[in-house]
Amino acid sequence: MIAGFSQIELAWNVLDLRLRFLLSPGQAWQLGWQIYDPHTGAFLQEGDWLNTPGGEVEFAIPLPAEPGRYHVYVSPRDDKQGWHFQQHYPFVLVEAQVQDGQIVSANAEVTTLARLQRRDWPRKARLALIQPVQTIWRNRRLIASLVRREITARYRGSVGDALWTILHPLLLMLTYFFVFGIVLQARFGADPSRSGFVLYFLAAMLPWLPFAEAVGRAPSSILENRNFVKKLVFPIETISVNHVLAGLITEAFALLVFLTLLAFTRGAPPPTALLLPLLLIPQFLLTLGLCWLLSALGVFLRDLGQIIGFGLTLVFFLTPICYPDASLPPWARGVLSRSPIYLLVDAYRAILLENRWPDAASLLALTIVSAAIFFCGYAFFWRFRRTFADVI
Repeated sequence: MIAGFSQIELAWNVLDLRLRFLLSPGQAWQLGWQIYDPHTGAFLQEGDWLNTPGGEVEFAIPLPAEPGRYHVYVSPRDDKQGWHFQQHYPFVLVEAQVQDGQIVSANAEVTTLARLQRRDWPRKARLALIQPVQTIWRNRRLIASLVRREITARYRGSVGDALWTILHPLLLMLTYFFVFGIVLQARFGADPSRSGFVLYFLAAMLPWLPFAEAVGRAPSSILENRNFVKKLVFPIETISVNHVLAGLITEAFALLVFLTLLAFTRGAPPPTALLLPLLLIPQFLLTLGLCWLLSALGVFLRDLGQIIGFGLTLVFFLTPICYPDASLPPWARGVLSRSPIYLLVDAYRAILLENRWPDAASLLALTIVSAAIFFCGYAFFWRFRRTFADVI
């Protein structure tokens, strides 16, 4: 157990903190200090260690010249336990503010990491709710540029060029239609005709295509952009936003194909189709949250891409996209109907084909779950982003 600090005196001169305190005598102490960024918790620098028998101790601690707030931890240490404050023993915390190349305010107290973390919870909660949205808004021009570059580069040099943006989802849909609609002759109860199957199938593929595209790429996204991580000051969390928005653009072209077919077979879309933007909100939150989570995990688990590829195939066939949900056993329907993708598929079909509102309770649950995944995914990504460069 370390000795207690008492009678703390604090003064400063330009960028030098002068800290004097009494340390309980009784054994030789090795004291040191570390400076942290209080906003991110990032370690900034460490000073020399001081050997002292206890009693009155004085420190001179130089602070960085860059403006901002800094936390200085003054704590004993030894070769066996390391820094005592990391073992949740008391230490001296100095909070200082630097502006215009000099210290403008500072105060010191004796505390522990547990007390400091409890005190910081309200700020962290606000930061967790605000920062993901701020990140997207602050980097909106960069994200727009990345999305344009990805869409144009995806098919550059090919014969079809940008036409593949429409042809790719169309050919994929035609393949599934041939297998399930013609070979297996699957039909939906609400409309047993072949054109009805095509419409119900395409309506379900609209949310699935962008979701599967973005989530499937997420585990390797940081590894594929390792230059941004290691060499540039770059907001790497925007990489996932870029993939999600590129997937939504693919969905927009697939929606044009769907609306064209709907106009030929049934006429104008139902009025409930105007509710589509309400479904895009939870869809965007769900997809981006999962992409942040999987992109961070993919840095440490290199086999994650193969696992996610299999998982997406499994989710596709467990979700009633190519077949009616009536084909599922009652127990399976009760379990699978809680899946966010299942709820999205049902909601798309409701507003685009059945002229009815999605179930309000299900839509609310979908939005809450999607928002929770969005914020948790960003928090997980932010927690480990500082280690990416070391692992890559």
